[in-house]
Amino acid sequence: MYTVKDKLEKESKEMRAVYCQTLQELAREDDRICVLDADLVGSSGMKPFFNEFPDRAVDCGIQENDMIGIAAGLSAAGMVPFAHSFAPFATRRCADQIFISCAYNKANVRIVGSDPGVTAAYNGGTHMPFEDMGVLMSFPGVTLVEPTDTVQLRWLVKTLQNEYGVYYIRLLRKNAVGIFEEGSDFELGKIARIREGADVAIVASGILVAEAVKAAEALAQEGISAAVLNAFTWKPLDGETLAEYAAKCGCVVTAENHNIVGGLGSAVASCLSRTCPVPVEMVGIEDVFGQVGPESELRKIFDLTPEHIVRAAKAAIARK
Repeated sequence: MYTVKDKLEKESKEMRAVYCQTLQELAREDDRICVLDADLVGSSGMKPFFNEFPDRAVDCGIQENDMIGIAAGLSAAGMVPFAHSFAPFATRRCADQIFISCAYNKANVRIVGSDPGVTAAYNGGTHMPFEDMGVLMSFPGVTLVEPTDTVQLRWLVKTLQNEYGVYYIRLLRKNAVGIFEEGSDFELGKIARIREGADVAIVASGILVAEAVKAAEALAQEGISAAVLNAFTWKPLDGETLAEYAAKCGCVVTAENHNIVGGLGSAVASCLSRTCPVPVEMVGIEDVFGQVGPESELRKIFDLTPEHIVRAAKAAIARK
C-alpha cells in the first residue's frame, strides 16, 4: 500500500544519498550486492559505499561498455551488480553490451542512469538524456523504471535485491518533490494512483508527477476533474489501469521528461490503441536535442510545466 502526501514539497534528502544509503544497508546483510561506476563516484554519491565495501565496489573509469560487461560477468558469478553512469552513457553508449551481454544472456544486472532529461541542466545537450528509456524500450526482457521520490527509490532498490533480470533505473540525483509518505509499498509494473478524476487522465513520470498534480489542481479551479497516475514503470506498462482510466475519463494526457518519440507517450498511445482507443495528448520533449541552462528555464523552454499540461488536458477533452 502507498499513501500520497497531502502537501507536496522538495525533500530534504537527495535521491543519490538515499540510493547509496539503501545499497549500504542491503550490502551489510547480503554479500552479493556490489557497485560499479564510470568515474562518477562523487557525482553519484557513492563514496560512502566505496569506503565501506572496497572489495565490492569498482570504479571502471570512463568506459561504460566495459562496465556493463563486468556487471554481466559479476552476475554470472552470482553477484547482484548495480552499475551507474550518466543516463546517455549508461544507455546509448553501451546499448550493444546491454542487449547481448545482459538481456540476451539473461543476466541479473541493474543499470542506473542519472540526471534524466532537463535535470542534466548545465551539462548540456551531449549529456542531456531525452532518449535513454527509448533506447532500451525495444530490448526484450529489460524492465524500465523511473522512481519519483526517495520513498519510491528506496522501495525499488530494496525490491530489486531479490528480483532477477535486467533493470534500468532512471535516477534523479538531487532533491525530488516528495509525493509518497514514508513506508509506502508499490508493485513493479503497476501504476500508482495519485489523484482521482473523471474528465481526463494525466499519466506522468519522474519530475512531471508533481507538475501533473499542480495541473490537476489548476484544472479543478475551472471545474475540470483530472486523474493523476504515476507510471513509474515504463516497461512493462500497466495496460489494465490505463484502459480503466481511458474508459472512465475518455481522454489521456502523458507527461514525461523524455522524448515523446519512443518514450512514455508513445508507449501509452500504443497500449491504448489496442485496448481502449481515446484521444491522447503528449507533454514531453518534441524530438529535439537538449541544451545548456538552469533546469527551471529548461522546463519552460521545453514546455514541461503545469501550464502546458493544462493546455494539453483541454485539448484532449476537446477531442472526445
